[in-house]
Amino acid sequence: MTQAPTSLEKTADIYDEHETEIQVCEPIFRDFGGHNRFSGQIVTIKCHEDNSRVRELLGQPGGGRVLVVDAGGSMRCAMLGDILAQKGVDNGWAGVLMYGCIRDAREISAMPIGVKALATTPKKSVKKGAGEADIPVTFAQVTFRPDDWLYADEDGVVVLPAEA
Repeated sequence: MTQAPTSLEKTADIYDEHETEIQVCEPIFRDFGGHNRFSGQIVTIKCHEDNSRVRELLGQPGGGRVLVVDAGGSMRCAMLGDILAQKGVDNGWAGVLMYGCIRDAREISAMPIGVKALATTPKKSVKKGAGEADIPVTFAQVTFRPDDWLYADEDGVVVLPAEA
């Protein structure tokens, strides 16, 4: 790949152009953020029912990146709510891909950030500081590596390697 696609390109067009090197997520995510189309370089977290590291990273400058959270697909608690989503907005994150649940969906839908997740639940997570950041994580038939490029829109989520 000579250059990353622009954020305005559709995932279908990116797929057509990069078919041999692209990964496509299973269609399991729902749109919750105010932006249905978002893209950026990936930052990863692996955490289970503890959103401490999500809070930590969204509190740092995002620089247009996308936070990919492997919450193990848990449906037992929310790993992102309106307060953390607002931190993401305030710190310049393009979006969050959550392999788990969120809450405060109505408020998040009005925010200028992309958020895709499996579902919603009102129950909050624990906060014990557990989790790992900046490691490859795999879910939805895709391996997400830090600094790879994620593109999301109404058609789904695709990932291109940082360098091909």
